[in-house]
Amino acid sequence: VLQLLRGVQRGSEDRKSSLGRLRWALQNKETQQKFVRLDGSIRTLIGLFTSSLADMQMEAARCLHELSHSSDPAVAEACLPVTSYLLTYLSGHSVEFTELCLYTLGNLVVESEAVRKQLLPQGIIPVLASCIQSPHEAVLEGLGYVLSQLLQAKEAPTEIMPLVLDSVLPQHMLRLVCSGLKAGTGAAVEFAWCLHYIVCSHTANTVLLSLGALPALTSLLLDMASEIPQDAPEGLELLVCPVLRCLSNLLAEETGCEGQIQDERLLIALFLILQSFFQQHPFIIQECLWLLNNLTADEPFFCSALLSLDLLPALVQLLPCSQMAGVLVLTVLCNVAEKGPAYCQQLHRQPALPLLLPTLALPDPEVVGQCLELLHLLFLHCPEAAADFVRQGGHRALEQHQSTPELQERVQALLDMVRQPLGAATFGSCHAALSAFS
Repeated sequence: VLQLLRGVQRGSEDRKSSLGRLRWALQNKETQQKFVRLDGSIRTLIGLFTSSLADMQMEAARCLHELSHSSDPAVAEACLPVTSYLLTYLSGHSVEFTELCLYTLGNLVVESEAVRKQLLPQGIIPVLASCIQSPHEAVLEGLGYVLSQLLQAKEAPTEIMPLVLDSVLPQHMLRLVCSGLKAGTGAAVEFAWCLHYIVCSHTANTVLLSLGALPALTSLLLDMASEIPQDAPEGLELLVCPVLRCLSNLLAEETGCEGQIQDERLLIALFLILQSFFQQHPFIIQECLWLLNNLTADEPFFCSALLSLDLLPALVQLLPCSQMAGVLVLTVLCNVAEKGPAYCQQLHRQPALPLLLPTLALPDPEVVGQCLELLHLLFLHCPEAAADFVRQGGHRALEQHQSTPELQERVQALLDMVRQPLGAATFGSCHAALSAFS
């Protein structure tokens, strides 16, 4: 390492060759640590990085980029003197050079709070805001990477988020995310995650809602669903995931949002996405179900659409996919059943009970517990469902859980309900059983 550094410092004809060998050497963790401890090492790289020789400048940038990959905060902090130059060079030079500077910055801010604290007063947010107008996908993707790292920092809510919200970044990020199908998806994916981190900060939702984030992201989701059966861009599932999360979080945080997007095509889009991705990308299942849960939690429109579009069988097929999927499917069905007798009668007619009986046989108390909640709502609002449940042997399935401590009280309450004769007695037992489910 020392020989390579001296070769670079001497300014001999093979300086570029020495820089190239140094770059490869700096891919090693121990080499990185040794290099930054050598006297004048970073100063030498900065000198070449800021020189007027384009080829030397690029090689020095590549060396700095390798250093930025280090997980050792000491290495990142040794690079502190270069941060102001990295920001300066974002406004010009070649696309490749700008991209390299962006990824170097992104890597450095991940590892070091000291780097982040230095970059903020140096004006990193305004500089990034000026870069977002770039016509180059590679630059935009690198920019999205830097922003996503900044927005995940522990101090982001108090120190970084306000600066981002006061800039032009949110509206441009939303625009670029929504054009992700027409342009490359790389930048759109990065910016979609940025929007997700912004939404998770709670205080930022007003800004995004004022920019029309709900209708824009809903429209994007519809477009993505329509692309899937045809020629979907590679990596589309990586864009679908943060878009689903953004919509879910916006709906969860802001009451009345469901009313702004009363479009049953959104449910069709969700099930098309589920159908297309659940085998190769099972993580999409949970994301879709979270959104479906938030859509149906308070809004009767989507509960009615779920039933009228005959999507219940497709929904119930997801029960065995995973423990979380099972809980979420049953939670969505509970959202529907909570809307009252008319909805429970439709669930009963669909029919829901034969689909629920296998769920009661599962060994997972959380899934079974959610199934008990659903059965309680069905029996409460649709007494004939309780009679059918007994005819289908459901009471025997319930009895299997009488010895499970966290379930036995609710199981007993349901057994009391189904053992009453159909009619007035059933309604009486429903009220008596309410306390077990409160």
